[in-house]
Order: sequence, then C-alpha cells, then structure tokens
Amino acid sequence: MGEKIIKIKHLKKQFGKNEVLKDINFSVKKGDVTCIIGSSGSGKSTLLRCINLLEEPSSGEILYINQNVLDSKDIPAYRAKVGMVFQGFNLFDNMNVLQNCMIGLTKVLKEDKKQAEKESLYYLEKVGMLPYINAKPRQLSGGQKQRVAIARALAMKPDVLLFDEPTSALDPQMVSEVLNVIKELAKEGFTMIIVTHEMAFARDVSNHVIYMKDGVICEEGTPQEIFNNPQKEETKNFLERFINL
Repeated sequence: MGEKIIKIKHLKKQFGKNEVLKDINFSVKKGDVTCIIGSSGSGKSTLLRCINLLEEPSSGEILYINQNVLDSKDIPAYRAKVGMVFQGFNLFDNMNVLQNCMIGLTKVLKEDKKQAEKESLYYLEKVGMLPYINAKPRQLSGGQKQRVAIARALAMKPDVLLFDEPTSALDPQMVSEVLNVIKELAKEGFTMIIVTHEMAFARDVSNHVIYMKDGVICEEGTPQEIFNNPQKEETKNFLERFINL
C-alpha cells in the first residue's frame, strides 16, 4: 500500500460533559477500504463527521496528506477532496438527478456547465442512474437516491470517500444495489472509510476493520483478524450475533 492519506491523532470529541470520542488514533493509506463497525452509540458516525469537519473535534489532529485540516482556512476545498455520502442522501429536492450531480462541480470546483454535465453523466452511468437524469429525488427509490449521492460525491474526484451507514435508511431489498456499487469502487482502488452495520459486506470488501465501543477503538486489523480471530472479549461478544457470516 502507498502513502498515508488520512492520519487521525489523539482525536477527542465532547458534547458538553459527554465524551463521545476518546483518544482516537488510526491512519488510512491510499487504496485502503476501512470499515468502522460497532454498536449504535459507539461514536462511529461522530468520528466520520469529525473527519469531514461537520463536527469540530474537541482536541487532536486530522492530517490530510500531512497537513492538519483543523488549521485549514478553506474547508470546502478540503471537503471536495474528502467527500461524504450520508445515510439520508442529502439530495436537493428542487433539482433533478443531473443537476444534483453538477452543482458541486459548478459551485465548488468552478467548472463550466458543459464540462460539469459531461463529468456528471459519466459518474451517473457508473452507478447505473443514467436513465434517471431528469427525475427529481421524490420520484426515486431510496437505493436510487443513494446511488445518485454516490455519483455526486465521485464527480468531485475526491481522494477519499466517507460513507456514513449508506444503507441504514434503505429497505432491505435496496441494500444490495448500493453495496454492489461500493464493492465496484473498492475493486477500482478508491480509498474509502465506511461506517456500516453490514458485517458480511465489511468482511468481504475492506482490507482494514476498526471495531469501536464506547468512543474508543477497541480493536483493529484485517478482516481475517477481526472476524476470524478477534483478540478482545468485547469484539467477540459484538460479533457473536453475526457468527454465520
């Protein structure tokens, strides 16, 4: 694997007196697919939101290509390089699919409309949404909305893609269509950090798994290490319910 693209050092996050993240340390290399697993309330989504600066960490460092982004004066530029796909899609209801994809390219990257349209069509085709470019979000299924959200994030040509439980808002029959898109991105070498409750997916698609509990990284390693031979009792107990993966 190549260079460390994201490095988290001694990251903490408090909401009032409640310490949600406690001294988080890990790094992501170019091409890594890191899956973060753990029970609800373990701090997974807060960690992802801190990496994207949607939440301001209470202390610590987030290094993106060796630069501490907490010192950054241009957060939109950073977010263009470290894109986020949300569990609630976050599409603009008044825009059609193509416009939803183009807006970041024209507003943030300042591309002209013709170029933005060409690139958006490319990524919409990649996620199988080309036939729906004129549809509004209300006309789409949850799985289709999430695929549009992935295309929109890809169109920004980020170095890292963050996924915050990308299937948790979907009906069960729509989960696989979104997971299949992410699996294809993994095969193509995209660097991704994925918070997920889908254990079989985490085992099959990642090369790095982080198990979080009560705001700390309890254990991390390869999928084989975490799923087949966990060292910590807490990890074993959490994974017992998924024993037949």
